[in-house]
Amino acid sequence: MTHVNKTFAELGVRDEIVQALRESNIEHPFAIQELTLPLALAGDDLIGQARTGMGKTYAFGVPLLHRISTDESRPLNGTPRALIVVPTRELCLQVYDDLAGAAKHLKVHVEGAADRKFAVTSIYGGRPYEPQIEALRKGVDVVVGTPGRLLDLAQQGHLQLGGLSVLVLDEADEMLDLGFLPDIERILRLTPDDRQSMLFSATMPDPIITLARTFMNQPTHIRAEAPHSAATHDTTEQFAYRAHALDKSELVSRILQAEGRGATMIFTRTKRTAQKVSDELAERGFKVDAVHGDLGQGAREKALKSFRSGAVDVLVATDVAARGIDIDDVTHVINYQCPEDEQAYVHRIGRTGRAGKTGVAITLVDWDELARWEMIDKALSLGCPDPAETYSSSPHIYEELGIPADATGTIGTPRKAAAAKRSSDEKRISSADSADRPAKAKSRNRRRTRGGKPATGHPEGSQAPGADDAVAAPTEQDGEATPSTRRRRRRRPRKTETATAG
Repeated sequence: MTHVNKTFAELGVRDEIVQALRESNIEHPFAIQELTLPLALAGDDLIGQARTGMGKTYAFGVPLLHRISTDESRPLNGTPRALIVVPTRELCLQVYDDLAGAAKHLKVHVEGAADRKFAVTSIYGGRPYEPQIEALRKGVDVVVGTPGRLLDLAQQGHLQLGGLSVLVLDEADEMLDLGFLPDIERILRLTPDDRQSMLFSATMPDPIITLARTFMNQPTHIRAEAPHSAATHDTTEQFAYRAHALDKSELVSRILQAEGRGATMIFTRTKRTAQKVSDELAERGFKVDAVHGDLGQGAREKALKSFRSGAVDVLVATDVAARGIDIDDVTHVINYQCPEDEQAYVHRIGRTGRAGKTGVAITLVDWDELARWEMIDKALSLGCPDPAETYSSSPHIYEELGIPADATGTIGTPRKAAAAKRSSDEKRISSADSADRPAKAKSRNRRRTRGGKPATGHPEGSQAPGADDAVAAPTEQDGEATPSTRRRRRRRPRKTETATAG
């Protein structure tokens, strides 16, 4: 794809946004960004389609920030002017960080007061409502959120969508896969008809095209590659091996010792497998963490932060993380379990080979997954319908992946997997659950007796403060003590006391 190598400034973007992008070493747009910017800045509806990792976030984010910050017909007054709907929490945080960084130099004029900062906020589940509601009350200009929490706050009246100028659906095909389509349609009904609408995705299945025709006004479909180009990056080298389930951990531990390996993502289909693989690799000495649905949001964010900062260089994840991690230096992607379909495969291996860099994608296919892999291979024309049978001791994998011949299943001293720390949310849930357990009886009606008579420790004729009349001391009738109902005698009276009572 040849195009004029213009800068964002030459495309007419505001100086404040250009300056923020330049501080992040972003000056020249990618193809999808350059193609969409003129139409988006003009306010046209559009559908942007490009492979994952090709810069779709700034393709809608930059024109969105420019338009609402320069629109004099709808000045910024604290009511949301732009809404970006994303399928996952991880992608929500990623888009929020990108937009907040691009808008950090923008100021909003306030009548009779000092100018305020341009406000971008994120709204997603797994976090308390109160801070998000408070942010909306203070006033925001751009909202990035997941469908469920957005709909909740809109129905409660905290999120006002009637003043929107721009609406964006990012990774729309993933929202379809996760069953968010009904929520999306309900959100769309709360927005004004004269808004600008943009839809971005790596793939464009039929239901998404139908949705676009329903809520968009004569959209322009922009595809940032040639029609015959492959769905995966040309810079990503792909391998597929038929591996036995009992040997996969040993095989992966050797792959992780390949020459030139940097940050690596390992994908599994189930949450239990993700945690199991993470624990096994930790025991083998690798710096590894996991991201899956059984973890609290705090733990997931901590794991992603550690991966981005380099504290851990192996991240085991389910497909929930495939859309929300934008790290340019991921060198290897390993499909520990075969993806469900070709779209899942494209998004998984799209975590490497981003922004023009090279990467390696390795898929381990079990015997019962061969039919699924053949379908993926045929759909993407990979040319490997029957992967070679491979074990951790197979010579060809050492040659193809550059693994040292003396590599073993561990590195350094094997260490036990650290116990997963619970997030504050999980701790609150645990303490709440403990409230359902039967509490120990702390208020048993025990009374001290002496010689069959109550002994309270107070002077004779007085009653203990706060004593209940319903459990009064037994009364004397005919010179004998009449015990109260169900009174249990603690000990036998002494002979001296009995004689005195007589």
